[in-house]
Amino acid sequence: MAKLNCWDVKKCGRQPGGIKTAELGVCPVALEVRLSGVHGGTNGGRVCWVIAGSLCGGQVQGSFATKLGNCMNCEFYKMVKVEEGDKFILSKDLLIRIPAKSK
Repeated sequence: MAKLNCWDVKKCGRQPGGIKTAELGVCPVALEVRLSGVHGGTNGGRVCWVIAGSLCGGQVQGSFATKLGNCMNCEFYKMVKVEEGDKFILSKDLLIRIPAKSK
C-alpha cells in the first residue's frame, strides 16, 4: 500500500496538478526532490516539517526553526512518526540533505 504524502492528508491542493496551484502555487514540499523516497514519500511529502515555506493552516510556515513547534503537534507528523516507528529519520539528519541556500 502506498504511503500518504502530506498533501493527500491535508488536502491543500498544492501538489503539482493540484486544485490550488493556480491560486497559491506549487508547495515547496511537493518540489523538494532531494528528500524523495524518505519515509516512502514523493519528494518532501512525508517530511514536510523540515522544508521551509510550506503552507499549512492557510499561512506560510517559514523556516524549520520557526515552524517546528507547530509541526510536532500536527496530526500528519504524528502519523508518520507512528507509521515509521524505529525507522523514523530525525529532522537533524534530514536537514543535512537540504542545506540552507547562501545569500
